[in-house]
Amino acid sequence: MDWTAQVDGYCERLAPGLWAEPLNAVTNLAFLIAAIWVWRRSGGLAPVRVLAAVLFAIGVGSGLFHTFATRWAGVADVLPILIYILAYIYFANRYFWGLSRLWAGVGTAVFFPYAAATVPLFAMVPGLGSSAGYAPVPLLIFAYAVLLRQSLPEVARGLAIGAAVLCVSILFRSLDGPLCSAFPLGTHIFWHLLNAVMLGWMAEVLRRHLAGRGARG
Repeated sequence: MDWTAQVDGYCERLAPGLWAEPLNAVTNLAFLIAAIWVWRRSGGLAPVRVLAAVLFAIGVGSGLFHTFATRWAGVADVLPILIYILAYIYFANRYFWGLSRLWAGVGTAVFFPYAAATVPLFAMVPGLGSSAGYAPVPLLIFAYAVLLRQSLPEVARGLAIGAAVLCVSILFRSLDGPLCSAFPLGTHIFWHLLNAVMLGWMAEVLRRHLAGRGARG
């Protein structure tokens, strides 16, 4: 595989070059801003700081992909997103469900067969396209919200809000190609902006829970 091969997958990109996707590139600053906000609000809580660091990496990786637009940059784009998902599942299992480290890790590993089973189903949805790879995530978050609604209603509400924002974000990602002729700048920028808000909010949901748990001793 040629890791330096160019990737042209977005409406805004019309030619090779670092600044062929200026809006897609610049909107990655939203991830960096969200990461700094999460870090400053973390109160020294290690799990929240881990999420902040990975969120910063998401902004850097996505920025590389929307400037260099190569296969290696594509890996730099998606890998931090996967790490954030796995880290959040682990922290949710550990702190929302109170599982041991071992079982929290086992529950995190279950994400892989879950994604393998659900992505092909979402790929059958007309118009979803490559966004099918992300669609299992809001479904999983909604499932956690439903299951936690009795024991941790505030957490459940926060998770549901995050899942709803992510659904809208995925919608904009899916519309980038179909609306290209009518909206040449593309809708991928809204995927960036909404995801930055959503990921920052999800970290805040965890922070509030951990801070409240600590306050109760």
